[in-house]
Formats: sequence, structure tokens, C-alpha cells
Amino acid sequence: MTARIIDGKAIAADLRATVAREVARLSGAHGLVPGLAVVLVGENPASAVYVRNKSKQTIEAGMRSFDHRLPDTVTEDELLALVARLNADPLVHGILVQLPLPVQIDSHKVLAAVDPMKDVDGFHPVNAGRLATGLSALVPCTPLGCILLAKTVHASLTGLDAVVIGRSNIVGKPLIQLLLNENATVTVAHSKTRDLPAVCRRADILFAAVGRPEMVRGDWVRPGATVIDVGINRIAGPDGKSRIVGDVAYAEAVEVAGAITPVPGGVGPMTIACLLVNTVRAAAAIAGLPPPAV
Repeated sequence: MTARIIDGKAIAADLRATVAREVARLSGAHGLVPGLAVVLVGENPASAVYVRNKSKQTIEAGMRSFDHRLPDTVTEDELLALVARLNADPLVHGILVQLPLPVQIDSHKVLAAVDPMKDVDGFHPVNAGRLATGLSALVPCTPLGCILLAKTVHASLTGLDAVVIGRSNIVGKPLIQLLLNENATVTVAHSKTRDLPAVCRRADILFAAVGRPEMVRGDWVRPGATVIDVGINRIAGPDGKSRIVGDVAYAEAVEVAGAITPVPGGVGPMTIACLLVNTVRAAAAIAGLPPPAV
């Protein structure tokens, strides 16, 4: 068996095209142009590339992009003051503060200062609480992307056995809630789980989000299962050059799974596409308009 490859790039491109159509409709019918503000603190190269891609795709979708770059010496009060200004800016409908932040800044305090209606990262305690209680909320982008990718394989997730490896606030926990909302039967696995390979073999859909390169081996995957690999890890290859791998041993798993996301080119492109989705949804909600068709 060779798994079907879930093409995250193509699926994300289709989603961005849908977002662009909704942006054009909102602009034409209501004079509303969604605006996304991204705050980058410091000179982390990976973060800088990520922010640049976000800005590019925001503009391509017809939205306004507001970039704020601050030195890594910025104080917590200065950053909180910027967040307050963005909260009050009527042209800004989504605010994203790029993590990680420097050691002198309390990330939890900054994320909690963002207006929940503009919290397009879905990290605010209000949005986390609403998601956990089944209410409408802005949802973290990577878990939302995972669900959308899974739905390209399974028209319905109802009743499926889903195993999530990882319980972070950014991916694991919100993904669990989204799966429950889809009526999946969810098992949460983590560093303290006993006989993790056996737990994984029960899954109809296996989500790997632990940040450990190629930890999930091929014999952890039930034949025919769907594998969604959230991991992005840089390791040294046999030739000494670095390469990007996921949390799943892809070459092994692709021979067993029914469908699998590659790394890169799987979950990664969906994260930015879902950020655009959240920004359009936030803009409509702030304007008191019906939810957009995206």
C-alpha cells in the first residue's frame, strides 16, 4: 500500500481563493476591507520569513496588511501600548503577535491584552473557553487547518477514532475540542502515555504534534489510517545539509497509511490560509454582518 498524499499546498491555495472572493464581496457590498496587523518583535529569522509570507498572502487576498516590527529590547509596557492602539484601530480586524517573545515580556499577558474579537490566532482565554464549551470562537489556525485537511479524506469525522499526540495550548488542546465538535472519539496521548505505539494503532486518524523529529514510526500506524503530521523539525541530513522533517517517519508511514500529509507541504500552508479565514470572519463579526461563506 502507498498512501494518498494530502496536498496541503493545493488545498490551501483553494482556500485562499475562497477567502479572496469573500473579501471582494464584503468590499463591494459593504465597503468593508478586512485588515490584519502582525507584530514581530526581534530578528528571529524563521519568524521573519513566516511574517513576510503572511503579509504577502494577506495582500494577495485583497486585505489590508499592517506590519509592526519592534526591536527585541522593547519593553512589555511598550508592546502592550501597541496592542491597545491596534485594538482601537477600526481598520484592523485581526491582530497577531508573533511568538516567541523576548524573555522580558510575559507572553500570556500580551496575548490576553488582544481584543478577543480581533484574536485571529485564537489564543485569548475567551476564545479558548468558548471553543471548549462549544460556542462560536476564533480558533487557532493550525488545528483548524488539520481539521480541514482531514475532511478532504473523510467527508464526516463522526464516530471516527482520532488520536492526538501532544497537548499544547497552541495545537493539541484546541484540536481535541475541534474533533469533539465534529463528533469524533478522541484519545489524547502525550509524554506520559503508556505504550504509545499501541495507542496510535487504534486511530482512524492520527495527528502528530509533539515537535520530535520522526518519532512516529511506520509500525505505529494502523493500515489504511489517515496521518496528519503537524511537526516541522530541522535536522542534519546524511550529506551534512539540514532538511525539514515532520514528527512522523514519512518514508515508513507512507507505505502503511491510507492518506498522509507531507512535510513540508502539508499542514504548514494551511496555517496561513486559516489565518486569512479567521481575519475575514473577525471583520464580518466586528461589522455586525453574517458569517462569511468561508
